[in-house]
Amino acid sequence: MVVADLHAHTTVSDGTLTLSTLPAAARAAGVEVVAVTDHDRFHPGLDDPVAELDGVTVVRGIELRVDAGFERVDLLGYGLTETAALRAECERLQRDRAERGRRIVERVEAETGVDLGLEPRPGLGRPHIARAVAESDAGYDYEGAFEHLIGDGGPCFVAREVTSFDRGVDLLSEACSVVGLAHPFRYADPDAALDLCSELDAVERFYPYGNRGTDDPERVEAAAAEHDLLLTGGSDAHGEELGVAGLDRPAWERVRSRLPGA
Repeated sequence: MVVADLHAHTTVSDGTLTLSTLPAAARAAGVEVVAVTDHDRFHPGLDDPVAELDGVTVVRGIELRVDAGFERVDLLGYGLTETAALRAECERLQRDRAERGRRIVERVEAETGVDLGLEPRPGLGRPHIARAVAESDAGYDYEGAFEHLIGDGGPCFVAREVTSFDRGVDLLSEACSVVGLAHPFRYADPDAALDLCSELDAVERFYPYGNRGTDDPERVEAAAAEHDLLLTGGSDAHGEELGVAGLDRPAWERVRSRLPGA
């Protein structure tokens, strides 16, 4: 039974959850703990690394995209306390996101001949653009927008200027109690991604997707054993549904023991 969903996004990045709707979504899923892990931002409405919100334990976190050289991967930080260095980097990344979003929107509008009605803003991501495409007269649904327009290598794709892996680990290690690798089998080279775990505290073991046919939980568990890592997990929720994946109580208690106030 999932009691802790440690990977969820809000409207601060590209999710639809808010701090007001999160407790009800957690209760509907039978989830007691939710980590708010917005892309390249930490939620301004959360002040404490771990807090109680209407009966739900909320872990302040972040999902940071980094360049590992061979590929871009995502790091998850849990139990976040703001530092000046992390704030400065997040602000730089949000400026880059806004500019990237503007360029993608311009390309999509030129490609499709529709006005998406989107303005560049902090937190703007491709899911927002895909939703706008699906609601427009462009002729693509949400998945089609990624497949035919804005996905990696698509005609409207624009790359981001992300943080380096080493810099990302340093920033998150200073600000967070636990730093882990997100969804290792989402990457083109899972083994190379798992090798990065030697620098981390955790690895995401439970999540609802990956590279079809290559997911191998035993390889994740072997990496965790080799590097003495915590196993984490979550839904990677961008909508209102929580508890699709996550931790049972014993696994959550192991993570909780590493967070402030344990």
